[in-house]
Amino acid sequence: MAHEPLTQAEVLLEGFLALDTPEGFRAELIEGEIVVTPPPDGDHEDYISLVLKQVLRKSSTDMDFSGNKGLKLRSGGGCPKNHAIPDGTFAPTGRRLFRGADPWMPCEGVALVVEVTSTKPQADREAKRRCYARGGIPLYLLIDRDDSSVTLFSDPENDDYRQRLTIPYGKPLPLPEPFAFDLETGDFG
Repeated sequence: MAHEPLTQAEVLLEGFLALDTPEGFRAELIEGEIVVTPPPDGDHEDYISLVLKQVLRKSSTDMDFSGNKGLKLRSGGGCPKNHAIPDGTFAPTGRRLFRGADPWMPCEGVALVVEVTSTKPQADREAKRRCYARGGIPLYLLIDRDDSSVTLFSDPENDDYRQRLTIPYGKPLPLPEPFAFDLETGDFG
């Protein structure tokens, strides 16, 4: 029985999904490129913890959190679907989005993704931002350690977010509904 030849995108996706990364490392498929990152350092995890605690305490909507949850996102051009792993993913508790989810789940229903820059900050600033916008994720929070700033991207359309608000560490960052509180960044520095 003859088989249809695989496209380059299909071969890339199959190879990516078959990867066996070392323990603690994570692999993502971002805009046609396989990106492997080492385990995060303690400061990276501290930023995630600072955001998580505030969301759980202050958000006007109860939120569930997943660290390092694989998301399948639309791609641009002829690339296979993007497979991104945000540092943090928030979804309204009432949706129970993570219950029974596959390791790579669709992004519909996700309210906010969080990235903290580390070894490849440009990927967080650009490629992953475009991936999250294409996926229609309403809010993307980027904690940029190199710039000592926090940026909230909102209002996704096509390949990017139409709005962005950047503040230096130490200033409050207003998070819109469904969160509806000011994220305090004084402990980020």
